[in-house]
Amino acid sequence: ERAIKAFMSHKGSSINKQVCANVDFYSGFVYEAIGLPEEVYTPLFAMSRIVGWTAHRIEELNFTGKLIIRPAYKNVGEHRPFTPLNER
Repeated sequence: ERAIKAFMSHKGSSINKQVCANVDFYSGFVYEAIGLPEEVYTPLFAMSRIVGWTAHRIEELNFTGKLIIRPAYKNVGEHRPFTPLNER
């Protein structure tokens, strides 16, 4: 939380939206703390995610419904009847 506040104070008032930090926000601080050169930040990020990206692509290619994949999605809204595309 302190890192986000420091980032926002460093950027100044030019940003008026909330910054939602995830692991990638903090990983940059860790990379710097352990002395990694900045030019390896992006390749390291990509290497850590390539398996997930590949799995998603395989699912997209093999999933017969060709729908957007939303793992663990649970609709908490009210039920609405489905209208096929050709009837919209």
